[in-house]
This record gives sequence, C-alpha cells and structure tokens, in this order.
Amino acid sequence: MLFDTRYLIFMLPAMLLMMLAQGYVTSAYRKWSQVAARSRLTGAQAAQRIISNSGLYDVRVEGIRGHLTDHYDPRTKVLRLSQGVYDTPSVAALAITAHELGHALQDHEGYFPLRLRSLLVPAVNIGSYLGWILIIAGLLLRLTDLAWVGVLVFSGGALFALATLPVELNASARARQLLSNTGLIVDSDEQRGVNKVLNAAALTYVAGLITAILQLLYYVSLVAGINRRR
Repeated sequence: MLFDTRYLIFMLPAMLLMMLAQGYVTSAYRKWSQVAARSRLTGAQAAQRIISNSGLYDVRVEGIRGHLTDHYDPRTKVLRLSQGVYDTPSVAALAITAHELGHALQDHEGYFPLRLRSLLVPAVNIGSYLGWILIIAGLLLRLTDLAWVGVLVFSGGALFALATLPVELNASARARQLLSNTGLIVDSDEQRGVNKVLNAAALTYVAGLITAILQLLYYVSLVAGINRRR
C-alpha cells in the first residue's frame, strides 16, 4: 500500500488543485491587503460597524495570532481576526471580516446548513482517525466487511466537505451584501478586490471537497480490489 500507484492516480490531481487554490488565495490576499479601503476602517472597526447595523450585539471581536487564522466561533459568539486583518484598513481585511460575520449571521438566524455541519464535526473527528484503521485492518486480514465499514466511517470527511461548501458560499454572498449595506465598499475597484478575495477562498473549499472525494474513491478501489482477487 505504501507504494500503490493508484494513490498517485487519485490524489495527484487533488494535490495539484489544492496547490493552485492556495496559491490563488495567497496571491489575492497579498495584492488586496496592500490596497487601502476608501473607508480607512480596519477589520476590527469594520466588524463593529457591521455588528451594529446587523443587530449582532452578542458578537465580540478579538485579535488572534497567525496568518489568515480568522474565524467565527459560534460557541462563544466571538469573531477572531488575525493581526493582518484586525489592524489593517485594506480591501482584503474588509472582505475577510465580512465573510466571517456572514457566519455570525448564519448562526444568529439558525441557518440549517451551518447547524448540519456542526452536527457532523464529532463524527468526522472520529471517522478520520478510525476509518483508515478499519480499512487497513480489513485489507491486511482480508476481511472485506470490516474494510467496507472503515470506508463508511471514513466517508464522513467527504460528507463534511460537501456540507461545508454551501455554508462558505452563503457566507461570501452575505459578506458582499453586508459590505454594500454598510457603505464599506463604495466603488467598483473595491468590489472587484472583494470578489477576488472571496472567490479565492471559495476555491479552496471546492478543492477540499474534490480532495476528500478522491481520497474516499481511492479507499473504495482498494477494498473493491479484495473481492476481485478472491
């Protein structure tokens, strides 16, 4: 299994796509983080304006270390912004801030896909660790049923990636609307920059879904091979 050429057949395209997606994100962020927003508001200041205008009064804003570590935590109602977003009045900072507050709005409204994704987290955490162990054990012991159970458990990762995609796309759509409604984006050039940053981020989730599906198909091909050899 360590030198199975099928792994490269399934995963090499996914690896290349992930590299392209990450490169696109890095390029878009680098470019638009150097373009000052006309509002001159930092990510933290923009967050406060959006929170006030959207009625998200229970959401707090905090800075966090790291690069592009921005996220909204629905458990504590905290928006955490990386230093490059929190303190910077750039177009990229506004786009990222609004996207994460799009998740806060989803949480506030009880958006079903977000709730579904949250429900999947425990199963995915267990399945990503247990699934491949069951698959390998089934392959080594020639126990097809055990290997298929492993595939089923491992498939939670692909299901999670599938559930994540509409959540992220919806958050980006909300971000564009929030920036427009609050007057944080005022011209077409800024809008173009916001779209570039949000589209780049969306591509990473598409790549993640494709990677999860291809990895699952690889394990399916391994387990199916047991039956063909028997």
